[in-house]
Amino acid sequence: MKKILSVALATTVLAGAAAAQEITEFNIGILGGENAQDRMNSYACLQNYASEALGVDVKLFAPADYDGVIQGLLGGTIDMAWLGASGYAKVYLTDPDAVSPVLVKANLDGSYTYHSIGFARADSGITSLEDVQGKVFGFGDPNSTSGFLIPSVEIPQATGHSMESGDYFGEVRFTGGHEQTIVAVNNGDIDAGVTWADGQGNWEDGYNSGALRKAVDAGLVDMNDLVQIWMSKPIPEGPVVLRNALPEDVKATMTALVEGLQAADPDCAYGVAAGDTSGFVPITHDYYETIIEVRRQQIANGS
Repeated sequence: MKKILSVALATTVLAGAAAAQEITEFNIGILGGENAQDRMNSYACLQNYASEALGVDVKLFAPADYDGVIQGLLGGTIDMAWLGASGYAKVYLTDPDAVSPVLVKANLDGSYTYHSIGFARADSGITSLEDVQGKVFGFGDPNSTSGFLIPSVEIPQATGHSMESGDYFGEVRFTGGHEQTIVAVNNGDIDAGVTWADGQGNWEDGYNSGALRKAVDAGLVDMNDLVQIWMSKPIPEGPVVLRNALPEDVKATMTALVEGLQAADPDCAYGVAAGDTSGFVPITHDYYETIIEVRRQQIANGS
């Protein structure tokens, strides 16, 4: 570990390590958005801190899709994850007693919202949603808030058409995740798509945080080759959740660890938060009621 935990956090950690013998291991789930190895690398520092804090083996799980993490939380094989708001809504609507939100990633200005970003290649001639009519449009994952849920609501409001293939867009395609969408657009495999970003900072950097920033950091894209064609309204940033069945001392230790991560190790926090952040701050279920209702309606409509 690159840096030493602060005295206050270390005190909490030691107390947790002494009391957390009720568990034999702790499992952290990582949502899709970039390839599995990069996700594991970004979380390796948190894995080390958590193992030291809890005194047990900590494992990382990076399933191929969002539902892998969701089902792991519901089935008790994953103990903690940073979910998108839509993913949390699915967990809650399936079993309201399974997990609880404890923290949310805050932007540099202290806000905790982000945006779904529509984008295309800069040399494609596409500069707006109107230019994508009849062309191929890409979503990420069906359980992604910014990669599906919100654009599937807001884009039809803007175009006056459904997201069904052949209605407005020539074809609507799921790519599998944010990184896959970015690469597909960049390579010209699809004409346009959506991903997520905090919408702060500079386009050339991929904004301050989000999938575009991670893609820039990984050398996958040059943002000068891409152009933004649409931005959603602000979306509630997804929560860090913990399984309710965990011992209280384990939940308290892990909450304190993640909440103190930015102060203790900014580089680690950068990797976990997918870019620049002012830290993780407390959040409650109430913040996600609107997204839960949107997801509930989507399910009722058979989407």
